[in-house]
Amino acid sequence: MDQVLLIAMTAVAVVLCMLIVVLFVKLAQAQKRIALLEQRYNRFLRGKDVKDMEQIILKRFAEMDALKKSTRLVADSLEQINEMGKLSLQKVGIVKYDAFDDMGGNLSFALALLNHQNSGIVINSVHAREGCYTYAKEVVNGESYIVLGAEEKEALEIAKNSNNYMQ
Repeated sequence: MDQVLLIAMTAVAVVLCMLIVVLFVKLAQAQKRIALLEQRYNRFLRGKDVKDMEQIILKRFAEMDALKKSTRLVADSLEQINEMGKLSLQKVGIVKYDAFDDMGGNLSFALALLNHQNSGIVINSVHAREGCYTYAKEVVNGESYIVLGAEEKEALEIAKNSNNYMQ
């Protein structure tokens, strides 16, 4: 019984010694990391006192506040530009045609210019031997209250179906 107790105590002592060695190794590694952090900290603070550090930190906070304000202004401006863009003429449809049988070269045309809401104008330019005549018709929400000719309707449909507008 004494031998078993002695063997058990020896085994516990060996395990404890191994744990102590492991702890010493971990402690040495931690001390190296602490020394490295102290080195970095001292390098960071070299030549600076607390007042200098406070000024640097306050300056950085002021710069961050200015950047936040600037970012807000840019975002607001971008939103305004997007809203204004929806009102600009951005959809186009054009149809060239011969207004008269004795004329060649498709010199007449119907041009539809629409905004995001499909509102704008249809311009029809009729080329004849005695001159050129231009007509403009208002379009509201894709519809004209003035009767449109076949070419004008076609130009309007082309413009309404174009996908070159802002989302």
